[in-house]
Amino acid sequence: MDQLGPEEWAAIRLSLWVAGVAMLAALPIAIGVAYLLARKRFPGRHLLNGLVHLPLVLPPVVTGYLLLIVFGRQGAVGAFLYDAFGITLAFRWTGAALAAAIMAFPLMVRAIRLAIEAISPGLEDAAATLGASRMRIFVTVTLPLILPGILAGGILGFAKALGEFGATITFVAAIPGQTQTIPTAIYGLLQVPGAEPAVLGLVVVSIILAMGALLVSEWLARRVTKRMGQ
Repeated sequence: MDQLGPEEWAAIRLSLWVAGVAMLAALPIAIGVAYLLARKRFPGRHLLNGLVHLPLVLPPVVTGYLLLIVFGRQGAVGAFLYDAFGITLAFRWTGAALAAAIMAFPLMVRAIRLAIEAISPGLEDAAATLGASRMRIFVTVTLPLILPGILAGGILGFAKALGEFGATITFVAAIPGQTQTIPTAIYGLLQVPGAEPAVLGLVVVSIILAMGALLVSEWLARRVTKRMGQ
């Protein structure tokens, strides 16, 4: 990796940080939304399901533009955050984490929802007949059984966040050392003559990180499943 300079290594570190923050921030919400979609029937359920999966079918640039409108300095939420707390998301690494979390969220919800739907509701009903509260049933029965799905969804979301480009560059641009992640760094280097070695280095790093995340996800899921079977 001698072809990678300080700027490229900074992009790699920032990508890992942004992807980690995005995954950790989105995971609890993804668990809650997945449980609602899998177990509850309520008005607007199909609308919620559509909104959750909308980032998968929208062009990422559109998602980034919507984030800019809502969370930009002049946006409804962005203006409130800045006036009340001095928080700015647009053109900051925090904005990159927000964009990555939104783009990864549907994949996380999907994996966790499938894990919940694979559990027989009879197990939860049996715990309820013994007097357990809804929260206790979820923590002691449902949560351990869906742990492989949570791990798979979390790491899949992390891998997706690592590769996020369209929404990120639209919402936070590609400022070296501040918002420039691996995909935006590759895009920028492609415009520079003679930068092919650095581009290749970042591509190799991207492949290693993405494949590593998928392999870890598979290994953790199998290990948890095996332990639960024992």
